[in-house]
Amino acid sequence: MTRALVGFSIAMLFGGAHALAQTFPAKPITIVIPLAAGGAVDTTVRLLIEPMRTALGQPILVENVGGAGGTTGIARVARAAPDGYTISVGTWGTHVVNAFVYSTPYDLAQDFETVALLPSVPHWFIARKSLPPKDFKEFIAYLKENSGKVTAASVGAGGSSAVCGYYFGKATGTSTTLVPYRGGAPALQDIVAGNVDMMCDLAANSLAQVRAGTIKAYAVTSKKRWFAAPELPTADEAGVPGLDLSNWLGAYAPKGTPKDVVAKLSKAFAVAMADPAVRQRIMDQGMEIPPPEQQTPEGFAVYLKSEMDKWGAIIRESGIKVQ
Repeated sequence: MTRALVGFSIAMLFGGAHALAQTFPAKPITIVIPLAAGGAVDTTVRLLIEPMRTALGQPILVENVGGAGGTTGIARVARAAPDGYTISVGTWGTHVVNAFVYSTPYDLAQDFETVALLPSVPHWFIARKSLPPKDFKEFIAYLKENSGKVTAASVGAGGSSAVCGYYFGKATGTSTTLVPYRGGAPALQDIVAGNVDMMCDLAANSLAQVRAGTIKAYAVTSKKRWFAAPELPTADEAGVPGLDLSNWLGAYAPKGTPKDVVAKLSKAFAVAMADPAVRQRIMDQGMEIPPPEQQTPEGFAVYLKSEMDKWGAIIRESGIKVQ
């Protein structure tokens, strides 16, 4: 190949990427959610769609691709063309925990571009209404006195509740018997019915039941008190320092997506989260919007690495693994 032809090929390659970034988006964008429809993630993404559509000038389609703890949907995006038209929105569980719990056909740390950090919600410790402890300190003492006898609901064998349970047990020197469920709804139903003792649950999932008094909550796993239940202490305040676990959402594009395209997608997410009506509806779900500096691709990348480093060490030590 002549030097002129090589130069022409390189110019076409970079020129094509530049043209894509300039014209993007020229058709509808698909957001793949690696979870079933109707859950908190699905609801949150759909709240963002309308202001994103206005910002980008194209329809935004949502495709729910559940299965295998979210790995099926994530694999779909990993194989997609890196042009910004197929992206994913997942959770701390699907995009951090899964990297260490599942054997995946992709590398969560290497095969995606970070687009935007999205709203988050803490976990909290809930229990059947009749469980004796009145506060978090009594709860920990009760677990120690009944080591291995207290049942703890978990969504899946390697889900976020299982990881939270291990993290909590190590921090407090307690042990529970894990009871796996296919989903959060049946697990919560059994806690309400008194068939299982406790759970480290997404706080937004069980907020209504706590407010109704059908179950009790002891503490939240966040650095500051949760605005939706400010009367509850953080685990740190209640005597377990460092027990910080937030289930955040994040948007990703396939590796190699042009930076200008990623920037446009990120800005559209930021515009949507800044919309007053959207912000209020997100807060009504008990979710918090991240600070602007973490919403950018670069800010999210830094945050994601810190989460990967932290939870990778914890999960490897726990031995939790799903083949």
